[in-house]
Amino acid sequence: MDTNLSDGIFLIVDLETTGPSPKSGSAITEIGAVKVKGGEVIAEFESFVNPLKPIPEYITDLTGITNQMLANAPIIDEVLPDFLNFAGSHIETILVAHNAPFDLGFLKSAASEIEIPWPKYQTLDTVTIARQVLTRDEVANCKLGTLAEFFGTKVEPNHRALDDAKATNEVLHGLFERLGSMQITTVEKLMDFAKTAAHIQRKNYYGLKSI
Repeated sequence: MDTNLSDGIFLIVDLETTGPSPKSGSAITEIGAVKVKGGEVIAEFESFVNPLKPIPEYITDLTGITNQMLANAPIIDEVLPDFLNFAGSHIETILVAHNAPFDLGFLKSAASEIEIPWPKYQTLDTVTIARQVLTRDEVANCKLGTLAEFFGTKVEPNHRALDDAKATNEVLHGLFERLGSMQITTVEKLMDFAKTAAHIQRKNYYGLKSI
């Protein structure tokens, strides 16, 4: 039987990092997440992470996170197992992030480095979904701040992990309302829509590159 969206468990996660990519040596500095069911936040996760390297000044200017704030924070070896325990079973939990490849790239890289198997979570990217259900007449772009303003979220994105996760959750449920008008009311239909949206996005991206 299909699972109603109201019965699905969604884990909305956001990271702060020292830079744009783990491939360039950047590391996680903060993890924030909210676990949601039926539109209600049922649990929260928040932790600083000591990246074992200095934070670039531009990152501190953006996030407000300083080297001093992270000096006594746990390292990723300690934080990631706690986060995965919080996230729960990949059979039940759907992982959500805004620009998911960014967050998942860092989390999977960290898991690989400390030799923890990454659970096979189903994942949703709110950017990908937004690009398919909102028009350019409604939003100029699909940045989190733009979508938060469009949906009138109670929490404003501020480049801190937990607040941005909370804002993403509100955006997600705003998108759910749009999807409901398209008769997408179950987890299975949502995941099918997300796969199609990602395929369209990739097709458009590579189509534009070939022009």
